[in-house]
Amino acid sequence: MKFWKLHGAGNDFIAVDGEQYFINDYSKFAKHVCHRHFGIGADGILVYKKPDDADAQMVYYNSDGSIGAMCGNGIRCFSKFIYDNKLVDKTEFTVKTLDGIKYIKIELKDNEIKSIKVDMGKVNFDPKAVPVITNKDIFINEKVDINGMSINISSILIGVPHTVVFVDKIDKEFILNYGPKIEKLDIFPQKTNVNFVQVIDEDNIKVFTWERGCGYTLACGTGICSSVAVCRYLGLVSQKVNVESEGGKLFIELTDDTVYMNGPAVKICEGLLEVN
Repeated sequence: MKFWKLHGAGNDFIAVDGEQYFINDYSKFAKHVCHRHFGIGADGILVYKKPDDADAQMVYYNSDGSIGAMCGNGIRCFSKFIYDNKLVDKTEFTVKTLDGIKYIKIELKDNEIKSIKVDMGKVNFDPKAVPVITNKDIFINEKVDINGMSINISSILIGVPHTVVFVDKIDKEFILNYGPKIEKLDIFPQKTNVNFVQVIDEDNIKVFTWERGCGYTLACGTGICSSVAVCRYLGLVSQKVNVESEGGKLFIELTDDTVYMNGPAVKICEGLLEVN
């Protein structure tokens, strides 16, 4: 089976053509190829399928074998994979996901992809959609107690559930300690992704993410979008924000309650994979 390995701001993926190659069990396949010792190593898999109602369909699974409704960095890498492999023949196209149809615009320079812009859709502040167990109408800046420490958290949905924690300074040890604890709080019946956000100024923030399904990651596209949306809701940032993660930078633009993500997708390598 031919594969590409790509990354978006350090978030890495294995991409394959699911029309050319049959995959019987996506979950098993993801756990195998994403293993960093016994497989290729990645945060998730991206499988191309050809639907009737869009230009392409992205099937996404996390490295632990769990299905993902959407992946921000993943959809940019997926878009590069299908464009460079001529599975789509235009720079503006639609991609079907479990979170609905996403609109993609590729920016070229000297016939090479410079950046990829994704219409991520609308932000959902309804706690029932996240889901988070609460009697509140929205779940923003709510206190939770973890091992005797009171932490303010905010939870919304952009394709997948995301929780934002504001910090004065990014501290990786704090993230590795509290990320998994917040992810598995009882109030999140489907668990949650956890984003630790440092606001620099109204145009710049830093976001480091503990990701549901794969743990600490160098970047999370939907997490970055969620973080900007919460910051904007609280009046902390403008409508156009530069976001820095450990793996790279993204540019996020908010129009009303719609989020646009713009950033890179980089091919790391390609090869042949033996699948038993």
